[in-house]
Amino acid sequence: MVVDTSLLSSCAKAASAAEARYRIDRPIAPSRAGRVVALDAGAADVLARTAQLEWANARFYVCESAGEDAESVLLRGIDGGPATLADELASASVVVMVATSDAGADCAYALGKACWERGVQTAGLVLGDGTDEGTAAAAAVAALRPHARVLLPKADESDVVELLSALRV
Repeated sequence: MVVDTSLLSSCAKAASAAEARYRIDRPIAPSRAGRVVALDAGAADVLARTAQLEWANARFYVCESAGEDAESVLLRGIDGGPATLADELASASVVVMVATSDAGADCAYALGKACWERGVQTAGLVLGDGTDEGTAAAAAVAALRPHARVLLPKADESDVVELLSALRV
């Protein structure tokens, strides 16, 4: 039996000029309105550098203080401008919290609770080795664990960029 190899496979047809007219050649539009919040001073330094990159819909903030509810959260943009958590969550589809220590545990609690109440997806990154007991990063992991649906406990600065790129913010 002889097999005719002159016919193009479906993959070869898809790569042909005749099929190229059906390809979508526009970039995929960003689908997420991300809010990235530094929970402490170390994380604020990282986000200041990260915010310099080109992002479609990401906004970067530092959480300066928080109480039990969303109204008590004081956010400050990386540029220094004030923002209210309620306004930012109204248009957010994902909130990424970044920590280097447990100093922002109250902010993590208030942000996580507000996001849960509104159905906003949350993620947390702890920069440093958050698995060694007794370290500031381990305390940050403990503070974020109940409030972030996705948690990266041993992240570094490049992981912040990679996560935001994967979320298409």
